Amino acid sequence: MKIAILSCFYPYRGGISQFNACLYNELSKNHVVKAFNFKRQYPEFLFPGKTQFVTDDDEAVPVESVSLLDTANPFSYHSTYKAIRKWNPDVLIVRYWMSYFGPSLGYVTRRMRKHCKVVSILDNVIPHEPRFFDTPLTRYFLKGSSGCVTLCEAVSKDLLQIRPDARYTVIQHPLYSHFGNRTEKGDALKKLGLDPEKKTLLFFGLIRDYKGLDILLEAFGLLPEGYQLIIAGEPYGSFDKYQNIIDTLPGKDNIRTVLKYIKDSEVSTYFSAADLAVLPYRSATQSGISSVSYHFEVPMIVTDVGGLKETIGDRGTGLVSPERTPEAICKEILRYFSNPDIRNCCIKNIRIEKERLSWKSFAASLTDFIETL
Repeated sequence: MKIAILSCFYPYRGGISQFNACLYNELSKNHVVKAFNFKRQYPEFLFPGKTQFVTDDDEAVPVESVSLLDTANPFSYHSTYKAIRKWNPDVLIVRYWMSYFGPSLGYVTRRMRKHCKVVSILDNVIPHEPRFFDTPLTRYFLKGSSGCVTLCEAVSKDLLQIRPDARYTVIQHPLYSHFGNRTEKGDALKKLGLDPEKKTLLFFGLIRDYKGLDILLEAFGLLPEGYQLIIAGEPYGSFDKYQNIIDTLPGKDNIRTVLKYIKDSEVSTYFSAADLAVLPYRSATQSGISSVSYHFEVPMIVTDVGGLKETIGDRGTGLVSPERTPEAICKEILRYFSNPDIRNCCIKNIRIEKERLSWKSFAASLTDFIETL
């Protein structure tokens, strides 16, 4: 097949771009694939982080792409459509994760659907931080899709609320395997300046309100001596409210904050140091962080929101807190460390999942779905 992918690629950074690069490389093994990139993904004033792009010291692997779509310039919508149409693919794959992209991607997909199959990979249908315009913009976008791929059942339910007749399939998020191998735990702890005698918790990734870092900090304050917490990731917005909580905690000296975008080569250090990753999300669909945790065989504690129970709790790769409260998170942390059999069982199940959630398997399921459209 000739497969066009329209989304963000290098030099854009972050989980979406990493996912797209992995998918591009896997599909290219058996198909002719061309990447169509954003010329501008977001206007700078809409982007809450420090930069949308890889920096000189990043190790992101470049993907050859054509940069065309400026989401803030409607004149680019038609030129992007014309370029993809001229290449004449059998299928166009797009990624959709927030309604801001509805007008630009929807313009292209609604026109391309007359000429080829259009498959949308949906990270979210209803955003974590919803706005009044989300539903109409998403509905506009979805009308351009021949079929949709969701990464968990929770997103499928959201999809059917907006488009009950959607043709879709669920293919779970594959594992990120480009971060290298796990290193010796003692070496990782030493590199981070942490105590090897303490139990190490990890909060990893972009820091946004819906991810519940404040809940974890308050839970950490309820734990007895013997624990330490790593917070590693770039804040989207001010970190002040979290720092104010940290400053009130008796164990604040056992919290290590690394408030920046974590380069690919550094990811292994943080997960190798961790005994347990904690995802105390207020809302969620699926999480790319869980895929990284699987790769490094780090069990997780998650909240019972979105697809986290489905993809982690039901798979036995971590524990699920029934409530999004500090007390409930604290209880699950204590339960995890109270019984070594829980850790052993989680790691055993993670290894089973690692076999199932390969990029080869994801690409095969995706192309099988495309054939049915």
